[in-house]
Amino acid sequence: MRDLLLIALFAFLGAAAAGLLGALVLRLLRHRSLVVSMSVVAGVAVTAMLAGTLTVAWAMFLSSHDLYVVTTVVAMAAAVSLVTAVLLGRWVAARSRELTLAARSFGDGGTFAPPAGQPTAELAALTRELAATSAKLDSSRERERALETSRRELVAWISHDLRTPLAGLRAMAEALEDGMAPDSGRYLRQIRTEVERMNGMVGDLFELSRIHAGSLTLAPARISLYDLVDDALAGAGPLARERGVRLVGDRIEEVPVEVDGKEMSRVLGNLLINAIRRTPADGTVALSAHRSDGGVVLSVTDGCGGIPEEDLPRVFDTGWRGSHARTPPAGAGLGLAIVRGIVEAHAGRAEVRNVQGGCCFSVTLPAV
Repeated sequence: MRDLLLIALFAFLGAAAAGLLGALVLRLLRHRSLVVSMSVVAGVAVTAMLAGTLTVAWAMFLSSHDLYVVTTVVAMAAAVSLVTAVLLGRWVAARSRELTLAARSFGDGGTFAPPAGQPTAELAALTRELAATSAKLDSSRERERALETSRRELVAWISHDLRTPLAGLRAMAEALEDGMAPDSGRYLRQIRTEVERMNGMVGDLFELSRIHAGSLTLAPARISLYDLVDDALAGAGPLARERGVRLVGDRIEEVPVEVDGKEMSRVLGNLLINAIRRTPADGTVALSAHRSDGGVVLSVTDGCGGIPEEDLPRVFDTGWRGSHARTPPAGAGLGLAIVRGIVEAHAGRAEVRNVQGGCCFSVTLPAV
């Protein structure tokens, strides 16, 4: 038993000395290539085994021949271990370089293409994460391009929509100032109409800026869906009668919702006004509200004839107005963007789909 303990002690001392030396070398070379590090690790393992073996052999007073045999066996094992470590390190380093080049490509604005070959489990996990990140970046770039396009269109359309009424206002003001207006009362009424329209446009821009800045403050309260819809129908009634459009409430369920009443009234008002303006005379605009598995759904169905399929994803974009003329009362293309912003602020979603003879705008809100 005593001899066994001495052998273990001598082997431990020799291996510990080799291990400490290897740890020092690893610390000095920690910023070098993976091939160097793996070679050092393999060398430390073999050196520790050799040091322990030789220490025990010397303590046991082995013959020179036996000591030579033991040293040769350990040296061959060391050579094989070092070669294996170098080959493995070179293989892993090559895969790392390929992964670095692939990551650099999508970092420069391209798409990440995973390198060929079978990497280690860790590199495979890193490859999957880089691929997911690349997909997110592609989606973000696409949204940024679409947003930039909509912003440019918005600036152009707002400039057009403001320039036209301003030119008219200046002409009417000059006519009134020179006493050349045949019907001053009509001119004044027209001026007030144009001012109110421009004021509404400025209000929409302010609302949209609050939504985009994340400063839209909600004051949610528990209200009846029936009351919310009834107020929206009453507010849009005069415009519907003026245009000869039938405005009906269909399947209005009396279910409670917890929303900001003022903001949701704006949502329904924008949807109804948009639907009435797009629906021809003698057409019908229907508003329905019911509970579904996904929450509470409010739908506005019009008779606009439908929206081209390629335009459906852009309907709620800022400044989108389809192929209709950019003249009043087409608006600045902000109403539906405001609808989406307010609905998403309520943790809901806004959608649109084509139906027979028109389209249906749906707003889904969380159920109480």
